[in-house]
Amino acid sequence: MGLLIRKQKGLAITGIGKLAIITFIMGISFSLIDTIWAVYLYDFLKSDSAVGFLSTLLTIISFISFFLIVPLIEKTNKSKIFSITLLLFGISYILFAINTKFYIVVILAFILTILHTLRITSFGIIVKDKSNKKNLSRNEGVTYTFMNTAWLIGPLIAGLISEKYGIPIIFLISAIFIFLCFFLFKISKINDSNIDKKANFNAIKNFKEFFKNKERTLAYFLGGGVNFWWSLIYLFIPLFIINNGLNVKWVGYFLFAIPIPLILFQYPFAKLAGKIGFKKIFKIGFFIPAILAMSCFFITNVYLILFILILAGTGLAMLEANTEAYFFDVLRKKEELKFYALYNTTIDVNHFIGRLIASIILLILPFKYLFLFFGFSMLFFSLLSSRIKNIIEKNKK
Repeated sequence: MGLLIRKQKGLAITGIGKLAIITFIMGISFSLIDTIWAVYLYDFLKSDSAVGFLSTLLTIISFISFFLIVPLIEKTNKSKIFSITLLLFGISYILFAINTKFYIVVILAFILTILHTLRITSFGIIVKDKSNKKNLSRNEGVTYTFMNTAWLIGPLIAGLISEKYGIPIIFLISAIFIFLCFFLFKISKINDSNIDKKANFNAIKNFKEFFKNKERTLAYFLGGGVNFWWSLIYLFIPLFIINNGLNVKWVGYFLFAIPIPLILFQYPFAKLAGKIGFKKIFKIGFFIPAILAMSCFFITNVYLILFILILAGTGLAMLEANTEAYFFDVLRKKEELKFYALYNTTIDVNHFIGRLIASIILLILPFKYLFLFFGFSMLFFSLLSSRIKNIIEKNKK
């Protein structure tokens, strides 16, 4: 509680506390959409692999967008960018709710993909700028814990409501939460004026410079490893559930349970990383889902598989907030404006690789081979973790 509230002529919510509350409300909206998204696309496309290929195309749009937004991120107030994206999200969700044409779905999906790049980058920098060097991983843990608490609630709501009233109502509810988030952010008066008007952006030059540094490169790959895993959980497992004869309500139950380990353990692991460093945390964090995913290959009971994948979230609790904190820790002053959007392309690179290869696998092999693919991939990230510098935040001045 002390992280969120401080004594100042009574009780006042801290900057991180305000951001955590906003993260929670925003997370409910996004979790509602992500719960029904794969099933929503499947209703149009009638194919698991087609859903995967369309999602892969969207990751390419996102990857390109992260490059194009760098000048905007460097030279514009991040609070303004974030608030505008929230407003546009709300409008887009309303359009989804009333639309029945697939080509409109594709257009809106492209727009939302670009908005997500702006939202992720602007909000990430705001959180970093409101933290000091000694408590960055802790504050990342706070915001991610609030986000994952939202992901505990949202899927359950989405599963139950969509089963009874249909998917369009989910878009309308999500729009309401996003507009509420927009309102709270505006009245919070959080302002991030960290801008560099002299910045001269060159996409190719910046990308080459980014990868000249070993630690930035490792942070890039390891941060992407988390998103690689979520491709399995949020895109392909909902299809796995439906194709095993369960209804969309079970998608909600599963995605409701997924963030429970993250809510329980993410903040303690974030604090631990600040005390002992990131290396051991990353190695163990990737190893847990690797072993559990491989074990699913040999299991036929759908309920047991879902339970094992939920347990794998313990490993992700060690990684999600800490990989981003590690990236910021290896940067020098002012590099965040130049490199953070480029770092976020790792989301799309790993989504692209994961979704594309998984979609190809589904064309020629049974679904269970996805568990082997994602399991061995997590093992690779675990081995890669042994090469990072073991930064200990508590020793920073």
